[in-house]
Amino acid sequence: MKELKEKIIALKKEKNAVILAHYYQEADIQDVADYVGDSLGLSQEATRVDADIILFAGVHFMAETAKILNPSKKVILPDLNAGCSLADSCPPDLFKKFTDAHPDHIVITYVNCSAEVKALTDIVCTSSNAVKIVESLPKDQKIIFAPDKNLGKYVMEQTGRDMVLWDGSCIVHEAFSFDKLLALYKEHPDAKIIAHPESETHILKTAQYVGSTAGMIEFVKKDPNHKFIVATEAGILHKMQQEVPDKILIPAPAKEDNTCACSECGYMKMNTLQKLYNCLLNESPEINVPQDIMEKALIPIERMLELSK
Repeated sequence: MKELKEKIIALKKEKNAVILAHYYQEADIQDVADYVGDSLGLSQEATRVDADIILFAGVHFMAETAKILNPSKKVILPDLNAGCSLADSCPPDLFKKFTDAHPDHIVITYVNCSAEVKALTDIVCTSSNAVKIVESLPKDQKIIFAPDKNLGKYVMEQTGRDMVLWDGSCIVHEAFSFDKLLALYKEHPDAKIIAHPESETHILKTAQYVGSTAGMIEFVKKDPNHKFIVATEAGILHKMQQEVPDKILIPAPAKEDNTCACSECGYMKMNTLQKLYNCLLNESPEINVPQDIMEKALIPIERMLELSK
């Protein structure tokens, strides 16, 4: 493993490549990345990249976003099958019919969607800035929020706005067991529960903090508490533990028992260190987005980045 990591680092230098990785990637991939972050941080970092090649260790929609922001650079993804259940829940043709049926609504889409859906959007958002973006609009402005209904409900509760929600969700964030979470909390009454806003409402109601992956890391760094139950994809625990080595982090339990009894994204875990090396060596698979889609999708992404400053 160490030898493979060294090969990747050498190859990265040789090819003038940069590796951007999401918090949900396996620990070994995070360790060789130049930047590890959440969707907003990765989008912001993609605008600052000075390399010839961007290797995106994440899922397909993230690599598409990097390509839209860097049309002249080569963007590669370790596994083209690394998709997203949330993005899949919002097919572009059906979404266009949905938006056409609400012509007086501004369309805000969560970044976890395809380039084609972004091209049908007025403003893109992430879990870090969704509340801020909605609050930036006039109070009488009608809004469609897609594709995540759980994040949409959370934003409605935080802002007091009534939005039309697309009926989509993330299988990872809907996999937490409420009963098991309460049982775990009884075992650890001194722990604070922190959760991602893509989680179901009853999970969010139990949490002492709700925020994006980056927000959760910042919270555990600043909060004086010593123990936390973490309700998001388990990959975050690697970076979080590095930031707070003296604190106890417990993954929130999933409804179904699996290898770690926590919630993991099968799509995120499709990327492996070996695939990452092969991808960099062969500069493939490459991500390409049609020019017309790229131009249309860039507008709402740039609006998000401007509003996030």
